[in-house]
Amino acid sequence: MSAEPATLLLRLDDLRKRLLVSLIGVGVGFLVCWNFAPAIFSLLERPLTAHLAAGEHLAYTTLTEPFLLYMKVAFLAGIFVAAPLILLQLWLFIAPNLPQKGRMSSVPFIVFASLFFLTGGYFGYAVLLPYTCGFFLQTGRHFSQMITVDEYFSFTSSVILAAGLVFEMPILIFFLARIGIVTPAFLIQKMKYAILLAFIIGAILTPPDIASQVALAVPIILLYVLGIGIAWAFGKKV
Repeated sequence: MSAEPATLLLRLDDLRKRLLVSLIGVGVGFLVCWNFAPAIFSLLERPLTAHLAAGEHLAYTTLTEPFLLYMKVAFLAGIFVAAPLILLQLWLFIAPNLPQKGRMSSVPFIVFASLFFLTGGYFGYAVLLPYTCGFFLQTGRHFSQMITVDEYFSFTSSVILAAGLVFEMPILIFFLARIGIVTPAFLIQKMKYAILLAFIIGAILTPPDIASQVALAVPIILLYVLGIGIAWAFGKKV
């Protein structure tokens, strides 16, 4: 067997181990969060229930739906609890391919990547969800609403996870800059496209109103600018 296929097999085996450890971490997070699932969902539904009339509640249509809902809630919370472990596994998988000189240690990476992910998730919950819930309820104000708990959680979890991943942009730029794929000059040159893409993402993840789109686009643009600074500080030197 040649060296290249052997190296590929080793990398695939390492990836399998990293994924397994990450799944175990999420499983432990799930168990930790299971007893708190009702309280967590009570927080998650506030952006919606704040717009409902007194006495209106979310509904469920099957006997097992509340139980399955709490499992999904505990799983989502488990992802956030296990985020530092998941990011550590990501670092351990990618770091060997980065240049040794000036390589960031795992601790700052985990701290900053976790901070960005958690901040993004909170931004999705505290900023995007109130906007989107208010917009869609206002749009359907002429009808009687019967939103199911499962439908609402699917929507909520998508917004929160998407926002968390979007906020990881500086970390992605760090990796791309370290291996020489992007440079500060390149990022500055493509700034206008980044701004356009930020508003496209804002249009996809938010209702079709300017305020909510700007509320998401502006942080994305600021994260991109931060990424330029990161590329300048940690980028591969030629």
